[in-house]
Amino acid sequence: MEHSQSTGTGLLLAGRYRLSESIGRGGMGKVWRAQDEVLHRTVAVKELTAGRFVSEADRVVLHARTQKEARAAARISHPGVVTVHDVLEHDDRPWIVMQYVDGPSLADAMKEASPDAREAARIGLHVLGALRAAHAAGVLHRDVKPGNVLLARDGRVLLTDFGIAAIEGDSTITRTGELVGSIDYLAPERVRGGAPGPASDLWSLGATLYAAVEGTSPFRRDSPITTMQAVVTEEPDAPRKAGPLAPVITALLRKDPEGRPSADEAERMLLEAMEGRTPKAAQAFVPTQRVDPAQLGSVATLQQPVPPASELPAATPTVPSVPASGGGRWRTAVLAAVVAGLVAGAAVFAVMQYGGGQGGGDQGRGTGPTADSTAEPGKDKSKGKVDPVLDPAGWHRVQDPEGFSILVPKGWERQINTQGSIDYTPDDGRHLIRISIDTSPDFETPLVHAEDLEKQLKKRARYERVRLTQNLFRDQQYACLLEFTWTERRNNPGPRHAIDQLYYGDDGTEYALYMSSPEKDWDTTRRQFDHLLKSWRPPAEAQ
Repeated sequence: MEHSQSTGTGLLLAGRYRLSESIGRGGMGKVWRAQDEVLHRTVAVKELTAGRFVSEADRVVLHARTQKEARAAARISHPGVVTVHDVLEHDDRPWIVMQYVDGPSLADAMKEASPDAREAARIGLHVLGALRAAHAAGVLHRDVKPGNVLLARDGRVLLTDFGIAAIEGDSTITRTGELVGSIDYLAPERVRGGAPGPASDLWSLGATLYAAVEGTSPFRRDSPITTMQAVVTEEPDAPRKAGPLAPVITALLRKDPEGRPSADEAERMLLEAMEGRTPKAAQAFVPTQRVDPAQLGSVATLQQPVPPASELPAATPTVPSVPASGGGRWRTAVLAAVVAGLVAGAAVFAVMQYGGGQGGGDQGRGTGPTADSTAEPGKDKSKGKVDPVLDPAGWHRVQDPEGFSILVPKGWERQINTQGSIDYTPDDGRHLIRISIDTSPDFETPLVHAEDLEKQLKKRARYERVRLTQNLFRDQQYACLLEFTWTERRNNPGPRHAIDQLYYGDDGTEYALYMSSPEKDWDTTRRQFDHLLKSWRPPAEAQ
């Protein structure tokens, strides 16, 4: 723990940062203006007060996560991103030292007067530039909102709390269990429990620009439950003050992340709006049709038996179906179930945790070619039928002696191989799940490890890389996915296919989740792999 002392006008942290006055407060943190007495500059210091209200085990995870996420934020080099200078610990909680910005947040500025459309477009351009730099570095913001957009008095626009949003979560619970947080700026796929991606940050940017010009959040309702429902199923009222910015906001707020403009397209649109011209390209993004709750399901869907929580894939909450009739009571009950599921499935300091089968793609966007994080496990989304491969009746959860927990197909038995990894297989390795855990990894990142591993794999007959890519897995920036094929000549001979998800946990432990099978069975194995990833619980979460 860093030593501190209280002398002079304020608390002195780490022998150099003297706090002067509180300049902001959020759901889990408090921001102070401070003086760096070593470099003689003004800094902002964020105190993460959530550490006071969690268990000792959760506090350890919170501290480790703070350090890792702050390091991730420090990787972003862009003038529109608030710089993280230092991370320290005092009074059993983390403190983050950041660049001080002389000026209000967009949220505070809106209380005085909303910016006009052209000024809002200028602000949006700066925020988009910061997001592009972050996404290029593999960092998702996860909490873009007016309160995190800072307007410097010299005209600069900066985005703050990069990576820190992943610590605080999208919504948090107090000691009394009250749901709080900026859920009205969460993209629909995140409310449904889907994997976040760059498009999720762009949706939040659209909601932020709407709030900037209209003076109110587009989806804010009377309660968190009805707000979540609005985000998922409703369209906002048409902006009345947005002028040429209106179609850009509409495009960014498409419910389907694949239907939103790319960062390049959004940049061109915002430039035109800033110049006072209505972007023609925005017209290509047809407004999302309103969702009729009657089309989402029936009462019978809600009446289906619910399996025990221990048998559900971890951290993949879904929005239940809403019946065609029944009015507000049904809708409230449905959304209450969503909130309850989110609270039950996450740590006390981060209700919405997003794990799951991010089987590659661009910077964690998407969940692989067959995974669908919004579909009920085992169901074919297009036909509503049970997928025989992923039928829940054919899987069971195992609590491994090494501490982790996963779902495996019934009939697959545990084995320990010669390398010390844990295998589950029904046929002596012909079809194989392999879990490897290294508490002291030798490589700086999982990607470096995979590149080294590939040197050995290339010695196999007809080895061919399918893909090797960095990705986001369980909100971890240090992760990668390796998929490859080869022809096995000894054990289980013949053409084979394998995939390996590697990532570093909060405490630096490296985990590798691997599956392989004969090439002819790959379609089945690939679907099983996505299911395996969604069910994965490391030792810290499996107890």
